Amino acid sequence: MAESILIDKSKTFALEVIRACKELRASKCEGALISQFLRSGTSIGANIREAFFAHGKADFIAKLQIALKECSETEYWLELVIESGYYSDKSILDDCIEIKKLLISSINTAKKNQK
Repeated sequence: MAESILIDKSKTFALEVIRACKELRASKCEGALISQFLRSGTSIGANIREAFFAHGKADFIAKLQIALKECSETEYWLELVIESGYYSDKSILDDCIEIKKLLISSINTAKKNQK
């Protein structure tokens, strides 16, 4: 598979999410928040990886759009755990926003090239 900045950054981000969830468990954060955050945060990279094996351009775009939705959801869970005081490292939120911007750009480019 060709190297992709999206694949690399989303995998690194998923590992950050896993580490953050370990810290959240140790700080006795609500389990539902941790579960949702872990699910959506690791799903971003899984959907991006899946997109690179899509069955055509439309499927590729659809998978990236799913990844974008998961990224937006993850951003929400991050805002909650940070603003509630359970987690203080805001750099993970910056990383999430960076991936979101890359996804938007990739989707727009793929749509433009589809025509």
